[in-house]
Amino acid sequence: MTTPVIELRDVSRGYDDGPPALRDVTLTVREGEAVAVLGPSGSGKSTLLNLIAGLDRPDRGTVTVDGVRVDALGEAASARHRRARVGLVFQFFNLLDDLTVTDNVVLPARLAGTNRRAAAERAAELLDRLGVARHADAYPGRLSGGERQRVAVARALVNRPALLLADEPTGALDTASGQDVGALLTELNAAGQTLVVVTHDLALARSCTRRTVRLVDGRIAGDETAEGAR
Repeated sequence: MTTPVIELRDVSRGYDDGPPALRDVTLTVREGEAVAVLGPSGSGKSTLLNLIAGLDRPDRGTVTVDGVRVDALGEAASARHRRARVGLVFQFFNLLDDLTVTDNVVLPARLAGTNRRAAAERAAELLDRLGVARHADAYPGRLSGGERQRVAVARALVNRPALLLADEPTGALDTASGQDVGALLTELNAAGQTLVVVTHDLALARSCTRRTVRLVDGRIAGDETAEGAR
């Protein structure tokens, strides 16, 4: 059996005086899996992603990512772990408009301590692999939504993360561009990238993952693979 990349054990997280955003969630994602997290607004999807990424901490339970207890890390250590081991892709790309495409992709590698030449070589390799090498010297504002999302994926992969987290990666795209990004995520997983996609888009979930975790009111209400219920 493959190594767990994500292990949540009895995790709960609440905010202010409202009901918990997550309640007693236990979840394992193994190396090479592609998992979609589905659920209505307010179901706890974003909280789950933030806990896995180390952007938030649980009130109770443990969160382990790539062998590290991220819930026990301080802010600086959490940022270092996230930079090195977790790639993040967002709905609205979060690219820096005053940097070129290459500089956007290079930035996380430079922050992780990679020398400029090696970082630039890695960025060029990824931009070519993802089909946007011709835009290397362009600024993000000149690109289509689908192209910007490909650049965002390149940036997320530049440090060879153990885990790629995608938060509504097609939410700001038209149908054709969304299908294109879905195909890209499928290709990445086929090459061995562990992938978790948080989405409202059932078509995206079906196209690029083989396992679906459904959240309702902060609890796991279903966990199914393409072969059937788990």
